[in-house]
Amino acid sequence: MSAPAPEPLPIILVPGLNCSARLYAEQIPVLWQFGPVTVADHRRDNSMAAIARRILAGAPPRFAVAGLSMGGYIAFEIVRQAPGRVAKLALLDTGPGAEVPERTAQRKPLIELAQQGRFAEVTEDQFPWLVHRKRHSDATLKAAVRAMNEDTGPEAYIRQQQAIMARPDSRPGLEAIDCPTLVLVGDDDRLTPPELSHEMAKAIPGAQLVVVPDSGHLSTMEQPQAVNVALVEWLKS
Repeated sequence: MSAPAPEPLPIILVPGLNCSARLYAEQIPVLWQFGPVTVADHRRDNSMAAIARRILAGAPPRFAVAGLSMGGYIAFEIVRQAPGRVAKLALLDTGPGAEVPERTAQRKPLIELAQQGRFAEVTEDQFPWLVHRKRHSDATLKAAVRAMNEDTGPEAYIRQQQAIMARPDSRPGLEAIDCPTLVLVGDDDRLTPPELSHEMAKAIPGAQLVVVPDSGHLSTMEQPQAVNVALVEWLKS
């Protein structure tokens, strides 16, 4: 007699800055095998606390959450607000620290572009930073990133940047995370470099670290198969 199938675990995927559900297009069909998948809407608030509260208000009682970049910052806030509801945590291409002045200085010109009606230029400015060096001329990937930016829109983008700049430092809480945790990063991620993932994986008890070869910051889009393998292992853990 075969063992009964495990109970489905709802999965919440949180996109990054200026990203939409398209970020996880290659993951959703694979993760759906483990439970219902929701892509969080993180466009409506300008603080991490408010974004997390809105996601939690519509979330199941217990769930797995995965977030990439800004989505990781939001995932940290979800864990802070409702640690008992998070069954599994995946931190993709993200970092645990608060904003630093150098990054704020880099964000302000991008916010000004959005405010000036030049939002399309944000994609042109950021794309080389988001992907592996070998993908800078990848027109298909660039079009997909541009579509995510259009899904977001300038007003939501500005709110997201405000939330990121005011985010709290999550490092003091890393040792208290007690659910199965995946930390994943592209080996050529220049926005949240691999050393940040090493730091998180070392501090979170039992965390699994995966470094994805030939990937920049948008690992779910650049190397979807490698990311899917890691996420499946995480959900099976």
